[in-house]
Amino acid sequence: MSSLFRKKSLDLILADAEEPEHQMRRTLGPIQLIALGIGAIVGAGIFAVIGSAAAGGGHHDGAGPALVISIIITAIGCGFCALCYAEFASLVPISGSAYTYSYATLGEFVAWIIGWDLIIEYAMGNVAVAVSWSGYFVELLKGLGLVIPPWLTTDLATALKTPGFMDAAPHLAGIPIVLNVPAAAITLLLTWLLVIGIKESANFNTGMVILKLVILVFFIAVGALYVKPANWHPFSPNGWSGIGTGAALIFFAYIGFDAVSTAAEECRNPQKDMPIGMIGSLAICTVLYIATSLVLTGMVPLDKIRGSSEPLAAAFSLLGMNWAAGIVAFGAVIATTAVLLVFQYGQARIFFSMARDGLLPQSFAKIHPKYKTPHVTTIWIGIGVATLSAFANLDVFVELTNIGTLFAFVLVCIGIMVLRRTDPHRKRAFRTPLVPLVPILGILVCLYLMAGFPTFHASSSGLGFGMTLLGGLPGRTWIRFGVWLVIGLVFYFLYGFRKSRLAPKS
Repeated sequence: MSSLFRKKSLDLILADAEEPEHQMRRTLGPIQLIALGIGAIVGAGIFAVIGSAAAGGGHHDGAGPALVISIIITAIGCGFCALCYAEFASLVPISGSAYTYSYATLGEFVAWIIGWDLIIEYAMGNVAVAVSWSGYFVELLKGLGLVIPPWLTTDLATALKTPGFMDAAPHLAGIPIVLNVPAAAITLLLTWLLVIGIKESANFNTGMVILKLVILVFFIAVGALYVKPANWHPFSPNGWSGIGTGAALIFFAYIGFDAVSTAAEECRNPQKDMPIGMIGSLAICTVLYIATSLVLTGMVPLDKIRGSSEPLAAAFSLLGMNWAAGIVAFGAVIATTAVLLVFQYGQARIFFSMARDGLLPQSFAKIHPKYKTPHVTTIWIGIGVATLSAFANLDVFVELTNIGTLFAFVLVCIGIMVLRRTDPHRKRAFRTPLVPLVPILGILVCLYLMAGFPTFHASSSGLGFGMTLLGGLPGRTWIRFGVWLVIGLVFYFLYGFRKSRLAPKS
């Protein structure tokens, strides 16, 4: 049991990062880190999920115009967690994000769970983003008069639920051919870009961030001219249930500041710049999300955009402004491209850190001799995400990404409180304020977004009281998350536990 909770000291973690065969180039400054954060936060969440969170869907209630409250709740919770992340990132400037922080404070077993969990956050999240990117890309091509056959742009789950779709698709040896080619193609293209260098990738991301911010401001400014206050009534059609569910769904968009932490080993001055990158990107994006949600819910009745994967563009189309819808669709393609890039980047760095510690095969810890990037893990992750995105549905992966991220955030908040007790005198370039209050509040908000909160009422039988959970993620998401963790534990005990660099050498 003691071996399960063996800890990797901060000194050893920092020493491993200096090994020549594992060193990456330190080229990133604070502006590029903020751009990485914005690149991940302003994407599928604001261009796609915001519509589902406001209008509702087949399995969940919508927040309605009260989505602005959902966003504020999520931003506050993320703010508490970001302050904890910032202290860790300045103290342990290593690529592993929450995985590395947990290894130093809570032990190897918890670190493995977090590392395995982060696969859901990044790789599975990227599948959802790639599917959303494909939807906007197809709509953009339609606006240009180019139509891709539906069987080349539709995921398998949607095709199976659509009457006659499978019969209309071309068949090979009697098997219908249905796959999302644009989603897979963009994933593989960005994988290549990430292999050839971080500086090139960061510059490309910064350019896309500037462009998509201009387009998002365009939506807010033009859309505000068509806002009708009547569309804000009722303000909260589903009460706290809708607001809580909306917050849990929109949380998908806010994991960008976590992605910034994975850039620590390629940052020129991580002790100073990492907190700036995390907190700065979170603050900027919160303002944009609030403004966008107010404009969107005021432009058109929400039932008109329910089920749309392109709600911002759809809102302009409903007003007969197809030219504006085309501009927004172009912005969504740019925005989600940046998210794909940052998520792929983050996942590769986490796998790299886990492999360097021996918990994954050593080939994942290899650095390209010319480009100085973890090319092996980058390529394998790109292939995996591209394959899944060719056949996957958006909603399942959004929910999985959220629960994986929230779980990681809870452990980071716990880790800050543990490290303040076990290593209180270590120099910290950035200190989370009001410990333990801030970490505890971060934990409570994350638990609320994961599970909702209980309300008590008289039972229908008249025999006492019943309890209902308001908000939170659906039960099926918890089941999938549990199955995923069980698979990870099997892999850990069969491989990672024995191969760990901290395991006793016989």
